[in-house]
Amino acid sequence: MPKLDLARAPVKTGSIYPAPYAAQMAGRSSIRLGDLAGLTQFGVNIVTLEPGAAASLRHWHLREDEFAMVLEGRLTLIEDAGETEMHPGDCAAWKAGVANGHRFVNRADAPGKFLVVGTKAAEEVATYSDVDMQIHIAGGKARFTYHDGSDWAGPRDLAPKGESK
Repeated sequence: MPKLDLARAPVKTGSIYPAPYAAQMAGRSSIRLGDLAGLTQFGVNIVTLEPGAAASLRHWHLREDEFAMVLEGRLTLIEDAGETEMHPGDCAAWKAGVANGHRFVNRADAPGKFLVVGTKAAEEVATYSDVDMQIHIAGGKARFTYHDGSDWAGPRDLAPKGESK
């Protein structure tokens, strides 16, 4: 395959999260490099976080490995064990099936970027650590449930757990 033209890569903004969580992802965008290349077995994205933005809700994957490397700026990685300030060149990885909820937030005054590479499992479950929600992916479709597996009908508790402001 020839060199990828990043200007032709699809850019995703917004979130597939239901309200009110979708609004919490304002200021996040991702360049979908894997989609540009036609990759099907793993995703490759460059995520940009504007000041104050979050990349996701804190989550962990049942079947998908994830790897991230900070490219620009100063980002805060929040995991079950606490927070770690991340700088360009710093990397983190999460093995599938290990319940360590994680996410990046940008608490700096300038945009930050990170590269994320992850498996694309045909069927996947991601569990959100701080809210009573899971996402189930099957057949290219997403379905949200509570942690107990019942259909999601809205937030039961909006109070975040385990994350300092």
